[in-house]
Amino acid sequence: EGIDIIFAVDVSKSMLAEDVAPNRLEKSKQLVSQIINQLGSDRIGIIAYSGSAFPVLPITSDYSVAKMFLQGMNPGIVSSQGTSIDEAINLASTFVDKKDKTNKLLIIISDGEDHSDNAEDAAEEAKKLGLKIITIGVGTEKGGTIPLKRNGVVESFQRDRNNEVVITKRSSEVLKAIAKSTKGGYVDGNSTKAVLDYIKNALDNIEKTEFESTQMADFKSQFQWFLAFGFFVLFIDIFLLEKKIKWV
Repeated sequence: EGIDIIFAVDVSKSMLAEDVAPNRLEKSKQLVSQIINQLGSDRIGIIAYSGSAFPVLPITSDYSVAKMFLQGMNPGIVSSQGTSIDEAINLASTFVDKKDKTNKLLIIISDGEDHSDNAEDAAEEAKKLGLKIITIGVGTEKGGTIPLKRNGVVESFQRDRNNEVVITKRSSEVLKAIAKSTKGGYVDGNSTKAVLDYIKNALDNIEKTEFESTQMADFKSQFQWFLAFGFFVLFIDIFLLEKKIKWV
């Protein structure tokens, strides 16, 4: 028994900022992986989003496959750049089947930058479907630059239209507002322990649904009776003289 958990990971270029080690995106992947490690029999799905949202993995109980897909996530897997959290929420809502009574939780991992104004509206619609949202903020309020690398070497930094180096900052207020819309919660993603403790506590307070059950028959071995009889007959054959049992 368990619930369905959908991870929506921000893969926009701002997630390449290194104000948290090694960078925001890699930190996000580490958090998702650690959360998966402490799950029991819950089912999980993964969404990547930036300017649009892309379903990386449908709902599954195969955690090893989920981690494999997770590691391959990068800004290049979504063609539309930007950050539209509402796209991720809308896509997550399509994972919800009204006939399925299983509780569903959407965990959004992002720096909170949102280039659209529809995230809270999308969260309100998701709430009507029974989708609860927890947001995890990665990055710092001070912010950082976005390095552009080739073969692991920094060649330059992301610049805006005015050729100024972009400084990207975490926007916790946006993430808190989204979570509040569905009576969820927000947690600082820079502390792995804080995230794991918060998610564990949240999962403990969500009613689980039975996915499947298995009935097993436990048979008790009775061969020893036949084995004993076999040894008894063997004993007779070896130790009793043939002339004594001619009558047989």
